Amino acid sequence: MTGPMIIGLTGSIGMGKSTVAEMFADEGVPVFDADAAVHILQGPGGALVGQIEALFPGTTDENGVDRQKLGPAVLGNLEALKQLEAVIHPAVGAMRESFLKENQKAPMILFDIPLLFEKTGAGGVDHVIVVSATEDDQRERVLRRPGMTVEKFEKIKSLQMPDEEKRKRADFIINTSQPLDETRQEVRNTIEKLKASLA
Repeated sequence: MTGPMIIGLTGSIGMGKSTVAEMFADEGVPVFDADAAVHILQGPGGALVGQIEALFPGTTDENGVDRQKLGPAVLGNLEALKQLEAVIHPAVGAMRESFLKENQKAPMILFDIPLLFEKTGAGGVDHVIVVSATEDDQRERVLRRPGMTVEKFEKIKSLQMPDEEKRKRADFIINTSQPLDETRQEVRNTIEKLKASLA
């Protein structure tokens, strides 16, 4: 295999994916976070702010894209969402390519892709890790987020592939409904298994 093994990390909202991605980074695995890339592109002075303002006037200010204004403009509007994605996806793709070049020597790299199955399919990654938690934990975590409502949570969930389906398609599952040190141990075990498959 030329270049690093590519691991896709995914999981539905509130499953603890960011926490698990951090654990991989702590273990020395380079992590590309698609959401973080979007924040950079849409943040103050971000490369996409002008294009997004042109498409959705009034949704940006000196701090970049105002998610509270952009959200209602695209949520539930497939056409608007498609327009937004046509701007964002190529830019994130370019950032991912340069990340790949920078980490060409690493044995494995992790792509944190929230909508891996929904948007891109598992093509382009060698293994898929799904982060999962109980339904109660998921609901409790998401509803603790500022500005989140039950309706909003249900809407987001309806756009995502059910957790059960994701788990069926996973090569590895990491459970976050357990003490953090146990989840961390699961991460370490998964890295060991992946390294063994490289040998």
